[in-house]
Amino acid sequence: MKYQNLDLFDPRTAVMDPEYSPTHTGEPDFAFAFDDVNFSDRILRIEILGDSIAGGSNSSGGCSSLADWARNRKRRREDFRKENALDITACPEDQVICCNQIDSEDADNENQDEAVVAMIEEPNSGDEGANSDDSTWNCDSPRVMRVKTLNISSPILAAKSPFFYKLFSNGMRESEQRQVTLRINASEEAALMELLKFMYRNMLTTNTAPGLLDVLMAADKFEVASCMKYCSRLLCNLPMTPESALLYLELPSSVLMADAVRPLTDAAKQFLAARYKDITKFQEEVMKLPLAGIEAILSSDDLQVASEDAVYDFVLKWTRAHYPLIEERREILSSRLGRCIRFPFMSCRKLRKVLACNDFEHEFASKLVLEALFFKAEAPHRQRTQAAEESASTSRRFVERAYKYRPVKVVEFELPRQQCIVYLDLKRDECANLFPSGRVYSQAFHLGGQGFFLSAHCNMDQQSSFHCFGLFLGMQEKGSVSFTVDYEFAARTTLAEEYVSKYKGNYTFTGGKAVGYRNLFAIPWTSFMAEDSLYFIKGVLHLRAELTIRH
Repeated sequence: MKYQNLDLFDPRTAVMDPEYSPTHTGEPDFAFAFDDVNFSDRILRIEILGDSIAGGSNSSGGCSSLADWARNRKRRREDFRKENALDITACPEDQVICCNQIDSEDADNENQDEAVVAMIEEPNSGDEGANSDDSTWNCDSPRVMRVKTLNISSPILAAKSPFFYKLFSNGMRESEQRQVTLRINASEEAALMELLKFMYRNMLTTNTAPGLLDVLMAADKFEVASCMKYCSRLLCNLPMTPESALLYLELPSSVLMADAVRPLTDAAKQFLAARYKDITKFQEEVMKLPLAGIEAILSSDDLQVASEDAVYDFVLKWTRAHYPLIEERREILSSRLGRCIRFPFMSCRKLRKVLACNDFEHEFASKLVLEALFFKAEAPHRQRTQAAEESASTSRRFVERAYKYRPVKVVEFELPRQQCIVYLDLKRDECANLFPSGRVYSQAFHLGGQGFFLSAHCNMDQQSSFHCFGLFLGMQEKGSVSFTVDYEFAARTTLAEEYVSKYKGNYTFTGGKAVGYRNLFAIPWTSFMAEDSLYFIKGVLHLRAELTIRH
């Protein structure tokens, strides 16, 4: 049995066990010992201070929704910043833990909660009354509304919480005292009581999102990782909404960094990414989202956009709307949103605009563009290796999205003739998805000042007897300009892995016209997609189009 030889009161085994689960059937249940003098060795004295906002002792009791919870938390943060709380004098014979003071370094952090733990020890002068509020509080400090006392087992609490383990084993005089005192705000009372009960019985009675969030915050403060994991799992099981997902992503940084909360934040990111994967469809709604929501959406591989150029344009539009000051905008782009743009898949024309864009710091923009150009110049197998190495990272800048317009690699020549060579790679599953009548378009590329594109089709051959793979060249609509282009389509084969010419022609283009070949490989679709097909090299179809302007 897993717990047969386990010292239940050794914090090293209780806290660090990677397989620990609050609902594990072998996890000991000490519910019978909660607040029972027969199974306790200490007294916990909880001094409950008056909150500076109305709301009673239960921070979530008056919250019917997560929106109410968020507003209450925000008001409390603002009120505690204004208080600038003074040090409070400890009870002469007790160890006093004050849990409502703000660390000065974090006072300006938007996500920093009021709950920073500090231990205060002051000598007994001999003049103070043992329980006199007047003698222990400055007139400007919050006053104790009431006091709760609980009989506690220090081994049980220490096994679940490094906070209590250090409290009871720090080797100082306080660790030997029978009574310890915690000072909390009234808004934290219900959550703390739920947390203490959880440490005995491994379950909670609250099941609402506001209540669970309050307990999660308390568990973070008192370092009860098992309870944070428990709350996170219960919150994941509740229906997710855009409001709740954003709230989970904007919790205090100490909570967000905890491994126990990662499944909740991952679920919130996945929800937002799935809901807003078509940002053009929800553009007005997405434009109102906060930074955390935008990061979650733009980090997704499944984002439905025409190209990475469109992602870049959206990021600029959003940052200009939310950060009108150029200094703030540059900071956000450099530290956060710039890393969500996958520059290696942007067109070269757009990359030139990045270098000239005043919204980016020049050094940062130059580094990103140079990195993108080096990636574009790599051989396909090296690009795939870089993408595989990057797939586990947060930026995923070398991982290609499912763009509406497929990225291409273009080599341009001005002399002796205006010419360009375009490389288009399609994965086997992308080709399979074209059957029976689909098509996929490439990003635009330019020749002689005009925009062109390639399109791959699954269509019927001219006798309508079988499906086949076709490739076409089109010119974007731009006025009535027309000129003649010589073109050649080629594809790599498995025989020598070299490009083999498949079709040559010439055409006088006008805006919106396209030309190509319905059956590029002169074989049925089934032969083209077969496992032994000559045209898929490690699951990738390599196509090349060479265009030359005829004078």
